[in-house]
Amino acid sequence: MEFSREENNKLPVKKFESMLKTNHVLFFDSVEFESIIHHYLNQGKVALAKKAIKLGLDQHPTSTNLRLFKVEVFVFENKLDKANKLLEELHTIEPNNEEVYIQKANILSKEDEHEQAIVVLKKALSLTEEKSDLYSLIGMEYLFLDKFGEAKKNFIKCLEEEPQDYSALYNIVYCFDFLDENEEAIEFLNEYLDENPYCEVAWHQLGKQYFTLKLYEKALTAFEFAIISDDTFIGAYLEKGKVLEKLKRNEEAIENYSITLTLDDPTSFALLRIGLCHEKLGQDDLAVQYFYKTVHEDPLLDKGWIAITKFFCRKKEYQKALYYINKAINIDTENVVYWKLYAQINHRLNFLEEAERGHKRSLELGNYELETWLVRGDLLAELGEPEAASFNFIQAAEFYPENAEIEFRLAGLYFQLLETEKAAYHLKNAMRFDEEHIMVIEELFPEVYKSEAFKRILGR
Repeated sequence: MEFSREENNKLPVKKFESMLKTNHVLFFDSVEFESIIHHYLNQGKVALAKKAIKLGLDQHPTSTNLRLFKVEVFVFENKLDKANKLLEELHTIEPNNEEVYIQKANILSKEDEHEQAIVVLKKALSLTEEKSDLYSLIGMEYLFLDKFGEAKKNFIKCLEEEPQDYSALYNIVYCFDFLDENEEAIEFLNEYLDENPYCEVAWHQLGKQYFTLKLYEKALTAFEFAIISDDTFIGAYLEKGKVLEKLKRNEEAIENYSITLTLDDPTSFALLRIGLCHEKLGQDDLAVQYFYKTVHEDPLLDKGWIAITKFFCRKKEYQKALYYINKAINIDTENVVYWKLYAQINHRLNFLEEAERGHKRSLELGNYELETWLVRGDLLAELGEPEAASFNFIQAAEFYPENAEIEFRLAGLYFQLLETEKAAYHLKNAMRFDEEHIMVIEELFPEVYKSEAFKRILGR
């Protein structure tokens, strides 16, 4: 009976696990132990890996590879002193073993000694014919140092050694993106595709670069080639849908998003985009159905709740909008956008206290937009809380100094509070900053605007 390579690799693991259930110790050769340990480390089963390492070293005490696995576990457990000590022993025995250098670099990286890690990895590079993984490791160290140009060079070398290393390809494009080198990325990807014309990942990344540059027709072509290369590539269908939306071809966008729903479990992103496309086409019943599906599929996706809330706001169905934004807030009380919508909807419904609460919560969560300060202060004034309103605007002035809209409001409030000296101070400031905004007093404080005290200070 013949076994596949994968089955052959599983045989030592099954034999090892069978042994653990008995009191009998079986013999494995060192290569089998390496296979067992590698399997457990990939599975994240460190305890079983440690058992295999111990038994392996009991049976093969001179095995360098098994001791390197022990180093790897020490590093994983952050026992760096023990790892270093064992590496020194191994370096004495095998000074030209590149794996010793790789593990040493791994330790240096964990200690944030990235420059030193690069030096060690370059030494390992000179000791091996298999260079692709080392170029990748060096690239990652440069990323830690924010040296994206150097990182890119090494990932490119990695890809030259191993053209199918898509992880390296993604990292190269990431570096181009960070350096805002979209045109250079396009040139690189086109050259890569000349040699690898059926690489769906490269077509996909090329399309994203064209999309960033708003070259939508070229992006569409790239995503279509990605789909030709792999007609199950969900990411390509999603990106193609986004391009079609930009081109206002919403029916076709829906078709592409819908294909992704047949290829795998539905994604909230696809459901949301389908809903938004239906809304653009005036198909409100279908739009809201997909918004419902979106929030059901992923209740934590804020864009879903925002879409359904804004949908009902546009329909002027504010009670329904309030219902959904309240559900969203119950799931995530720290979302600023939710609280802004909550405030706006309550304001529309003339629930002024709740509207003020929404703006206050937005400010507490760090939304310091001028509009938020102004509307909240105006609401407090309307609710008969001039002291709280004035305190709100004093806080606002810290973020927006020399703002006439704030100063006119403070002047009006202090006139109402009969604090004429403070009112005069803020009125003069406001007139100096931008006298055209005096309409703020006329609209919000009409009685103050008509008063003799106001006219006297104004010099009229």
